[in-house]
Amino acid sequence: MKWFSFNGIVKEIKKIRWPEKGDLLTNSVQVIIFTFGFGAFFLLCQVVVSEFLRLLGAIA
Repeated sequence: MKWFSFNGIVKEIKKIRWPEKGDLLTNSVQVIIFTFGFGAFFLLCQVVVSEFLRLLGAIA
């Protein structure tokens, strides 16, 4: 269990590739855009289905 010592932990942390500021910003913007896109898609699906059911008379 050498990696469980303080020196082993520090050694493992140094192996981590931390994202650069530009990469972090780009990825964050992509996640936000996709989240809003999926939200809009599901909202549109809900509106279409509810209007279809309203036409059939299933919803008052």
